[in-house]
Amino acid sequence: MTDNIDKFKKLLADQQQWPMLYYFKFIIQNKQEQLDQVKGFFEDPSTITYKTSKDIKFIGISCKQWMPNPESIVAIYEKASQIKGLISL
Repeated sequence: MTDNIDKFKKLLADQQQWPMLYYFKFIIQNKQEQLDQVKGFFEDPSTITYKTSKDIKFIGISCKQWMPNPESIVAIYEKASQIKGLISL
């Protein structure tokens, strides 16, 4: 897993100018606890949009945030990986 993280950081560092506007997308179960955890990743919750699945079992969460460096992006993905059932896109 560390290899993948290092490759991702390098890819971001090589292909982008910093700071950059980064687009995060997650899918979670429709549970308030999970939603609150994901919202807590971001400084400005007004930039978060939500879309529920047709059967309302899942929520798609999208957020654009200005990120200062690749490490800040990886830090959010590492936090997200701790939420059971979360899918990062």
